[in-house]
Amino acid sequence: MCAMLQAGSLHLLCLTASSGVPLFSRGVSRQLPFSVIGSLNGVHMFGGGQGAVLSCCETDSGGRVVWKVFQESVMLIAVNGEQGGAVDDFQLRRLLENTWNCMVLVLGQDELVNARNVERLKRDLRSCYRLIDLFLEGAGDGMGDLTHCADCLLVPQPGPLQEALDTFTQASESEFGCLLVHGKVVVATEKWWRLAPQEVVLLSALVRTFSGSSSCDHPVFLPQGSPTVPLRLLRFQLLPGADLCVLCGPAPSLQTAESQLVARFWCPLVETLRGCLALSGRCLPGSVKLHGDVLGLLLINRESRRAVSTVTPGDTPPGRPRPARCRELLRLFYVFAATRYLGPEEAGVPGERRQGDPLEEDFTLGFSHQPLQCYLVTEECKLFGLQTPQHQLYLLMPVSVPTFALRSLATRTLSALTSSTGF
Repeated sequence: MCAMLQAGSLHLLCLTASSGVPLFSRGVSRQLPFSVIGSLNGVHMFGGGQGAVLSCCETDSGGRVVWKVFQESVMLIAVNGEQGGAVDDFQLRRLLENTWNCMVLVLGQDELVNARNVERLKRDLRSCYRLIDLFLEGAGDGMGDLTHCADCLLVPQPGPLQEALDTFTQASESEFGCLLVHGKVVVATEKWWRLAPQEVVLLSALVRTFSGSSSCDHPVFLPQGSPTVPLRLLRFQLLPGADLCVLCGPAPSLQTAESQLVARFWCPLVETLRGCLALSGRCLPGSVKLHGDVLGLLLINRESRRAVSTVTPGDTPPGRPRPARCRELLRLFYVFAATRYLGPEEAGVPGERRQGDPLEEDFTLGFSHQPLQCYLVTEECKLFGLQTPQHQLYLLMPVSVPTFALRSLATRTLSALTSSTGF
């Protein structure tokens, strides 16, 4: 099991689906040679010519390659070239989906599907690089790139913030508003929550790529809600790390909203916003007391498609993984559990596999029931996954915790979280 918790390296390739012309290549290490890119495209084209759809493969050295064609116009290829890497098909498919959605969000579907000038398209795609790289690197300290659930920050008294957001959004002639703290949703309007969860994740990530001015007016295309008609995303930096976002039409102008509305609604809440920023590392109210053996957790609300995750900050006692490693282990355990037992929300019930399902193996086929709990023991830590009709909880604990106590600790943690936050 330990081999499943080792990090790998990723490369992302984008080509035209019809001719195989490279559009861009992104990666965390050196660029792949053109001959390798051509071979990866060629083997996919050969399979298509023989009536076979090549979607994934494993290399002789233990790497993974996943292909996917979007709208019969763009081919994306994800490559994990490191032997023994933990990045599996599920993560690579998520990366391809997120990359396509990033491209649609910034350029619009028509520009990608009906591109007549390849060189111009290459230049236009450069505007997507920062956002794509964010997903390629793991989307910061959130998990939305994997879970396709909105990463949230739970505050003790959201009422005043929610009221200010609702009235500000209405004054901005919109119904779509959101308050983000370091890319995580604190409060949002009802219509914002009605956006597809992947769109909420994308918009939160896009805001994190903005820098420079305290406000901006950015055109965006919603990959599911409005892939061909742009909307205006107005973003205002209330405090460093705290961003106010509104999706709207032609009105109001950025200058009007900034000069007449922002100060009126948000100046009285500056101290409240500072309190939110103080919680950003933990993402949970101070009233939530976690057991001392909880090194990290991911809690997903399956009904609302929202999630909250946290790892224990500060100094690490000897023998325990550091916070950055805890976050990595938590991500890897989510993939492990989602592809074998509990299943991501899109995959449906284990044992009822659908065409195109991202599950990497037939591990759960034939189950007469849906697994509700699973655990994993490694040399670094112990992990436990728990599923109820409304929630999924993934818990990271030190090796010193007895295995027989994992279930009880997870159950108590879930009860404490839901009862104190209402999440």
